[in-house]
Amino acid sequence: MTTLNYRHLYYFWVVAKEGGFARAAERLDMAIQTISAQVKTLEQELGHQLLKPAGRGVAVTDAGQAVWARAEEIFQLGALIPEEAAAAASGQKARLAIGMSDGLSKLAAHVLLKPVLDTPSLRLVCHEGEVDDLLAELALHRLDLVLACQAPAHNSSLRLSSERLMVSRVGWYGPSAMVQKAQIDGFPASLGELPLLLPTAHAALRGRIDRWFEANRINPRVVGEFEDSALLSLFSAQGMGVFPVTELGATDLAAIRGLRLLGQSADLHEEIHAIRSRRGLHHPLVLRILEGARGG
Repeated sequence: MTTLNYRHLYYFWVVAKEGGFARAAERLDMAIQTISAQVKTLEQELGHQLLKPAGRGVAVTDAGQAVWARAEEIFQLGALIPEEAAAAASGQKARLAIGMSDGLSKLAAHVLLKPVLDTPSLRLVCHEGEVDDLLAELALHRLDLVLACQAPAHNSSLRLSSERLMVSRVGWYGPSAMVQKAQIDGFPASLGELPLLLPTAHAALRGRIDRWFEANRINPRVVGEFEDSALLSLFSAQGMGVFPVTELGATDLAAIRGLRLLGQSADLHEEIHAIRSRRGLHHPLVLRILEGARGG
């Protein structure tokens, strides 16, 4: 097995990023001949040409593209070492950066994170945004895990792994007085008579809800749309209307007084997918989250 010289790999990586030996030599403050010799040695060790002349610079060959992609991962991870060493020395030994897609039930996400929330010296960082933006951050190892309403596209060029973490039935909750009166009319028909608070179109669940309304011939009276499920529950508790939440997320509703279950939609579900980069495959806190979800 070939023993890779990471110094040679680093020189190749810089040359490829800079587009030529002259710019790489300027960045590294080294002689062009020295860098060229190191890259040539790497090519001989691997048995493949990695760079080829292109105008006044160089281009990366097909073999070079494969090597560069892996080198990019290696040196992106290496750039994190000083920060992680400093965090460990200061006692912050358990940093976890989570991305949550717009429209994802934050109540359900909180339940999924519970297995790690009592970790000593935990430093939890949560980002919310569009799925594509979060996946780009994940690929650059700025996030350890992304929780999303759907799996990434199959044609994604990012080196990511995805797992459907849960499928949870949707229930409808509302202010106690409103729910008590509505139950006389029966569920789900009563949803057509009540003011409704729904997720925005950012949420994959919203499309499923709209189709479910159509299939059940319910004409909804929507009085509010929210990207954050926690806001849905707070506005509902103040009497604004009835809202949907997954069974998993409903476990957190006990902390909000005045809410009551109207009914469960047996054929309406929300999905949550766990998306990881190669780094996240071995993150102990990420593994604990996944194990907790599978065990539940």
